[in-house]
Amino acid sequence: MAEYAEESVPADLDPEDAKIVTLARSARARIGAAEGAAVRDTDGRTYTACTVALPSLRLSALQAAVAAAVASGAESLEAAAVVTAADVLDEESVAAVLDLGTGIRVLRADDNGEVVDVQ
Repeated sequence: MAEYAEESVPADLDPEDAKIVTLARSARARIGAAEGAAVRDTDGRTYTACTVALPSLRLSALQAAVAAAVASGAESLEAAAVVTAADVLDEESVAAVLDLGTGIRVLRADDNGEVVDVQ
């Protein structure tokens, strides 16, 4: 099971975190996916992805964004954001983020891009 500490939702979202929420929302809207995600690595680069639902491959948007970051050479992450209608993020998706470090903020935003949870 993934270990993470829940924090309260920030009153004023950091501009860099707001940016990845916006990128995640845009990625989701672009193709009408179930979820959109964005991650930021420790060099400040961002990677976006959507849910992948193929007969032979299934990835959450967050898993796909982490895979894109790793495939581009990212060794650690600062933050991640997911735009989803789900009430919680699945453990496997959060675990993929935590594979690249500890203390990484994972923001869950609703369909409107409002952050409703920070892990």
